[in-house]
Amino acid sequence: MVDHTAVLIAGAGPAGLVLGNLLQAQGIDTLVVERASREQVQTRARAGFLGPNTARILTEHGLAAGMLHKGRSHGVCAFRGEDGEFELDYSTLGRGEVHTVYPQQDLVTDLVAEYLDRGGEIRFGSTVTDVDASTATIRYRDERGEGVATGRFLAGCDGGNGVTRQAVPGPRLTQDHGVSWLAVLAEAPQSMAAVTYAVHDDGFAGHMARSPGVTRYYLQVPPGDDPGEWTDERIWAALDTRMRTEEFGQLKKGPIAERRIVRLRSEVLDPIQHARLFLVGDAASSISPSAAKGANLAIMEAELLASALISALRHDDERPLVAYSRTCLPRIWRAQEFSRWMIDLLHPQDDDFHRALRRARLHSLRDSRTHQDFFAEHYVGI
Repeated sequence: MVDHTAVLIAGAGPAGLVLGNLLQAQGIDTLVVERASREQVQTRARAGFLGPNTARILTEHGLAAGMLHKGRSHGVCAFRGEDGEFELDYSTLGRGEVHTVYPQQDLVTDLVAEYLDRGGEIRFGSTVTDVDASTATIRYRDERGEGVATGRFLAGCDGGNGVTRQAVPGPRLTQDHGVSWLAVLAEAPQSMAAVTYAVHDDGFAGHMARSPGVTRYYLQVPPGDDPGEWTDERIWAALDTRMRTEEFGQLKKGPIAERRIVRLRSEVLDPIQHARLFLVGDAASSISPSAAKGANLAIMEAELLASALISALRHDDERPLVAYSRTCLPRIWRAQEFSRWMIDLLHPQDDDFHRALRRARLHSLRDSRTHQDFFAEHYVGI
């Protein structure tokens, strides 16, 4: 038996769920196929900094109830280094925009519920095994065995390790930045009001609030490190050193609930479409987490693809679909460029020359309004 739908969506992350919600709202039938269970999808902790364009998309399309109720506005970040600490109130710089802090697992929970309420269907626990871009067809495997689903169009929203990106020919432009982070979730309230980036010769450390009782920290670690070797005590000791707590005050500590290694690398496909297949989010471009762009790019692309699909399916006009890659890729590359800029700013080099350049860049960011406006515009923008 073959399942037929108008738009077949591989992946139930923010990209696939926003796309599905926008299409269902226009009466366009969709089917989402997701390899994880519903519980896994709704509990996996990921980024939580939503840019203004993301907040606009969610609000305009009736997907922002949870964000508006529990999300927190955030417009200040701080930098710590050998020359002290300075804050940037980026809400008053650049375009005067802010982030909304709302954990991704909460957003995904909202999007799943709304999608199902709008009449959509999600096949959880279904692993895509093969993709045919020319016919918008997938083969998948679930607890019942093998299945086939097809649509007029196929959206690949199954991430950087998914199957759909393998069906798109063309160059893959890849950059390994040579940096690894230990990403940890601490069951502890935030220790400072601002997102804080600490630059230290031992390596970068970052502090990002997630909820009143949970804080995300990052520690730069040698590539290949085993996260299991980082005990709670070792993590807090390294954070104390790199955050310079003797100078700026102690951290609020608690049990480490999650620890994993994140390799900072980037990959962009060009084009991000082939035949009846269109890639969205990490399937189209993987980006380092240094500037919190991943989920925001995914939701931006989902809105653009939804609009193009509505044009094709409702008005028989496929020109926006043909232009999908050309529309998205310039914005993807701007995000990649700023992510790389942040990597160079935050991570120590092995030689004195590059360390001096990094220090000069921090001084300029602290003192130059022009530099601050540039930072603010690119920090929150897509």
